[in-house]
Amino acid sequence: MSYYVKYEDIGQKDYKETWDYQLEIFNKQLAKKTIDSQQPVLQLEDLPGTLIFVEHPHVYTLGKSGSENNLLLDNIQLRAKDAKFYRIDRGGDITYHGPGQIVGYPIFDLEFIKIGLKEYIFKIEESIIDTINEFGLESSRLKGGTGVWLEPDNPGRARKICAIGVKVSRFVTMHGFAFNVNTDLEYFNHINPCGFTDKGVTSLKRELGTELDFCKVKNILRNKLKKVFDLEWINIEQ
Repeated sequence: MSYYVKYEDIGQKDYKETWDYQLEIFNKQLAKKTIDSQQPVLQLEDLPGTLIFVEHPHVYTLGKSGSENNLLLDNIQLRAKDAKFYRIDRGGDITYHGPGQIVGYPIFDLEFIKIGLKEYIFKIEESIIDTINEFGLESSRLKGGTGVWLEPDNPGRARKICAIGVKVSRFVTMHGFAFNVNTDLEYFNHINPCGFTDKGVTSLKRELGTELDFCKVKNILRNKLKKVFDLEWINIEQ
């Protein structure tokens, strides 16, 4: 049975504003679950999930288990780069968000989908891998890590193209993934991405040597997520 999801592409938006918006949806989802725990929901569309696509202005975010030592800029240098920094409540270490990057925030009820956290992350990775395949590139997972990589088993060549960091409470997810499409990779030079000091980052633009049609990539990824998670959109044309 499909999982009903509201899809929202909110364009380019400040990180903190988007975080607050996510949290509002997340808390409503938890509250609705609490109310409906006394009277079982008969239809999945009664408790729809939400999938947000967004681009952020330059920002670095640090997960709750990460180290601020992995940010290689001080406050003055951050301002010079026109970038912000936030310590947030997702898993994972430090990463960068910026223009040309698809950031996805699935606010899903894993209890309804009937999957655990590991399978949820696996399915996000699978959706990204399938999207990258559409452009003639091979990507895969890194053993012992999350996200999507190119040549993960090749020392000195392994490079990350999509980072994943999530929060889960009572089976409801928030935060999500950051997929480098036309991203300015220079900003990654100022962090140890995801805490790694011996691995690089990349983007579709770097790998293919050309600027991508950003809307086209978003549409492909949206459709891959729909297929992999068996989603049913409730507010967009099929």
